[in-house]
Amino acid sequence: MTRKRRMFDIELPEDDAPTPEAPAPAAQRRGPMASAISENAEALQARRSAAEAIREENDALAHEYVALREAGHVVQSVPLDEVHCYLLVRDRLPGDDMELAELITSIRELGLSNPIRVLPRPDGTGVELVQGYRRLCAYRKLLEETGDEAWARIPALVLPGAADVSGLYRRMVDENVIRKDLSFAEMAYAAQNYAADPATEATDLGEAVAVLFQSAPYSKRSYIRSFAHLLDSLGTALSFPTEIPRALGVELSRLLKDRPELAEGIRREVRALGDNHNIRDELDVLRRYAKADEFDILPQGAAAAKPGARAGQGGAKAKTTFHIRSAHGQVKCTAGQGRLEIKVARDFTSIDRARLEQAIATLVDGLE
Repeated sequence: MTRKRRMFDIELPEDDAPTPEAPAPAAQRRGPMASAISENAEALQARRSAAEAIREENDALAHEYVALREAGHVVQSVPLDEVHCYLLVRDRLPGDDMELAELITSIRELGLSNPIRVLPRPDGTGVELVQGYRRLCAYRKLLEETGDEAWARIPALVLPGAADVSGLYRRMVDENVIRKDLSFAEMAYAAQNYAADPATEATDLGEAVAVLFQSAPYSKRSYIRSFAHLLDSLGTALSFPTEIPRALGVELSRLLKDRPELAEGIRREVRALGDNHNIRDELDVLRRYAKADEFDILPQGAAAAKPGARAGQGGAKAKTTFHIRSAHGQVKCTAGQGRLEIKVARDFTSIDRARLEQAIATLVDGLE
């Protein structure tokens, strides 16, 4: 039996037909150890990046801190015994500070809100105080009273630059003027010390006022000069010069320029009040003398004339004017009730003050 052969029709693809892609092999799976190593490496790299960023930020902050400190904008804790006040006379008048106790209480309870300002001393021995004399005094008083070493150091801004005397005066005055913390008497006192300090270039009070208070209006500089003349005239007789109102001080200064003989009367009456007199008593004396154009100022204990009772009025004696000759030329004398005026071509400011006072006292006592 013959077996029949089967024929199959097979279609072969053309040569240019695309060959189907073979399926991609299955992704190779990592074991647990390999995954742990990979994750640890990634975390380590992240930590290194973060640490590098922190280092860069710290470096930038450190440079910024140094720059701020060198510019005097960083508060530092400075030992009290390294803060000196040698290079200039402070603008605070000598005597008891009426507000120091209040400042001490505030610092003790609330701390120091405004640090002092200092400059490095040229010789390297500590720092020189620029601003904050009362704050420094308060810290020293607290240390003295309590013995607590917490008060042995004071917050301070160390300013850049050298501690030149003129710059110190300017900084000291500028701070207090801006804070409106200085009386006219204290501003005048600062100008007097600036003019007298050989380390400055000022030759007289006018130049000192112009330098220290150059930003102040002319009227204010004029008031300061008036108070300086008042302090020169009354010396240390006044216990409360900082309490003298501006108008009273200016009027007294004008009066003493016209009638300098009244200065001794003011000094004598203020001293007669005693060491424990108060502000009101002292101002009462000054106010009475400030009205010398309305009242004839008499020696202490005598009654003052009433307004309108001038020479030739109300039975008051007329003034007497006469001329005499002296070794210094002709002298014009005017005598009146409680007043003796002498005019001669001589500079009495060149005479020693003690000698001049003695001569005047001898003259007055010799007329009894």
